[in-house]
Amino acid sequence: MKHILTISSPDAQGIIAKVATILSAHHLNIEKNDEHVDLQKHHFFMRTEFSGECQIQDLLREIKDSLSPQSQVHIKKEEKKSIIILCTKENHCLGDLLLRYESGELNAHIQAIISNHTILQSLSEKFEIPFFHVDSQHLSREEHEAEILKITQNFSPDLLVLAKYMRILTPNFVSHFPNQIINIHHSFLPAFIGANPYKQAYERGVKIIGATAHFVNDHLDEGPIIVQDIIHIDHSYSWQDMQRAGRDVEKVVLARGLNLVLQDRVFVFENKTIIF
Repeated sequence: MKHILTISSPDAQGIIAKVATILSAHHLNIEKNDEHVDLQKHHFFMRTEFSGECQIQDLLREIKDSLSPQSQVHIKKEEKKSIIILCTKENHCLGDLLLRYESGELNAHIQAIISNHTILQSLSEKFEIPFFHVDSQHLSREEHEAEILKITQNFSPDLLVLAKYMRILTPNFVSHFPNQIINIHHSFLPAFIGANPYKQAYERGVKIIGATAHFVNDHLDEGPIIVQDIIHIDHSYSWQDMQRAGRDVEKVVLARGLNLVLQDRVFVFENKTIIF
């Protein structure tokens, strides 16, 4: 049985040695270890893959007792996480995730797809994924989100994935999923925040366009960034050309960011991420 240990802690001498000693005493084998120290914040991060049989709660308590009380320590079995995908009308990100899921490339179980339109229902049904339509036109924002919460509570997903879900979530909704909502933004944040980023980029005369996968927080498009990538363009691109080209990078960045989170490789610290 393989497990993943993650530690976020005020930096101190000997943390790696302490943890390695405890794991060895429990006859566990370290297969991979990554660590990083934020020298400005004096903060330590570690991700360890280990194998062997253990009592997780006993091991967790022993490691916590050896570290600072401010430390955050988690031990998880290496297993597939469950996700729910939210979408609106655009199919490129959803379709890409579904193809990766069918081929086994996406290390997750897609429990359901929720949308405020029915346009993507037929696509979802092709992959035999439950589809829920929550109409946003005849409900208030609060009522709409309450309906979505009812659905998610029936599944208890590990993550929500916004695959071009074109609605702003309220702080109340986000509070139910701290650092558990992943969004793809069709821009190289922090530039061109909000709607119509390709028009903004075209008017600015940019020479690169990109996409950003990030966690969702209470501030629009300002959550901790997970992955970013770009493609090069030139003066001959209209904003519609830029939009078409941007869709390719959007779906790749979303899939890459999601897989990093699914593998417990992403640490959120303040408003940024450390990724192993």
